[in-house]
Amino acid sequence: MKKNNFSVLIFWLSCCGIFATTTFARSYDDIIESNEITVAVYSDFTPFSFQVNGEAKGIDVEVAKYIAKKLGVELRLRWVTADENVEDDLRNNLWKGHFLKRTVADLMLRVPYDKKYSQLRDDIGELVHAQVHMFAPYHTESWKIVFNNTKIEEVSTMAVFQYHDIGVEVDSIPQFYLISAFNGRMSKKTKQFNSLALAIAAMNEQKVDAVMGLRSQVSYYQQQLASPKYQLAANAFPNIGKQQWDIGMAVKSDYRQLGYAIADIVEAMIKQGVMKNIFEDYHAIYQLPEFYSATK
Repeated sequence: MKKNNFSVLIFWLSCCGIFATTTFARSYDDIIESNEITVAVYSDFTPFSFQVNGEAKGIDVEVAKYIAKKLGVELRLRWVTADENVEDDLRNNLWKGHFLKRTVADLMLRVPYDKKYSQLRDDIGELVHAQVHMFAPYHTESWKIVFNNTKIEEVSTMAVFQYHDIGVEVDSIPQFYLISAFNGRMSKKTKQFNSLALAIAAMNEQKVDAVMGLRSQVSYYQQQLASPKYQLAANAFPNIGKQQWDIGMAVKSDYRQLGYAIADIVEAMIKQGVMKNIFEDYHAIYQLPEFYSATK
């Protein structure tokens, strides 16, 4: 009997240890009372969230700072690494936590804002994203090409890249697109790099004639090159799927009050031009989501 009681005690203490090391997403009131909000941002994701000599930089970092300031609380950043898909990222960083580190953030930036995606159901009809509330689209993203105009006169269509080398980030949508589109005609000219920054560096070293990536990233790197010979193309991308998409935020679904408060802050940022200014500070092209233009 005593042995059984001892076993129960050990089990109870183990549970206490587990719960003591677990940090749960919190309500709006809890955040205000604690004077702190934890915001999840992606690591090494220039120009959105990155570090220079230990100092946090980037568009999403500035957005997080502004939100924390308006809430009147201190900001704590949670640097996260992208998993295989967004579902994993939301689970690991917002509502459940990774099995190796049972902590989560109160708010996560740079998540899809798409009604169809948020209402996605699994094989048995259950909502895939029932645990999270996605809201506050703050930017519309798309694809873009930057090219060396001493190598390519103009980029009016993707057919140009049957004859000119173009760099892409490995395992990215641009990589799959350029390799497979138009019966693979551009595949031999598609050069893969471990990051977009390395692809840009290769273009600067004359190893490729152009680079394709996210518009905001490409425009940022174009300014970093500081040379008029590197221009942004104005072509479309036939058969790529979505030409553009909205980027928003997410909180755990139990804490929608927090989401509503932050959504009001984000809307004010957009209407007052604060959001656009943050993007311009990083030389990234900003596009207003239709969600706000429709309400004007």
